[in-house]
Amino acid sequence: MGWELNSDRPIYTQVYEKILTRIVCGIYQPGNRVPSVRELAAEANVNPNTMQRAFSELEHSGLIVTQRNSGRVVTQDQQMIDSAKREIALTQIRNLLARLQELGYTSQEIMELINSLIES
Repeated sequence: MGWELNSDRPIYTQVYEKILTRIVCGIYQPGNRVPSVRELAAEANVNPNTMQRAFSELEHSGLIVTQRNSGRVVTQDQQMIDSAKREIALTQIRNLLARLQELGYTSQEIMELINSLIES
């Protein structure tokens, strides 16, 4: 997964979302160590302070926890991870619905489009 960051939103928010996606997709498994701030900052080509801010947000959300001897690890609370995954999906769906409604599609037409894609 690439680190395609752009200037339309704060970088730390985009970094937060990338790490969150890695958690909910299982790249970073529950209970496993997350790469260090410096490792990920180098990988993403961002300032370590920016990465630290994203980590702080993830810790605040409870998705990663700091353990004294292991560093930061992904929460083992699978329900929390599933909830975050669901919220990402709902946000994507809301955005899609809004765009399609702007194009003039009705709810029924949107459902027909979606069903035709699912069935193909």
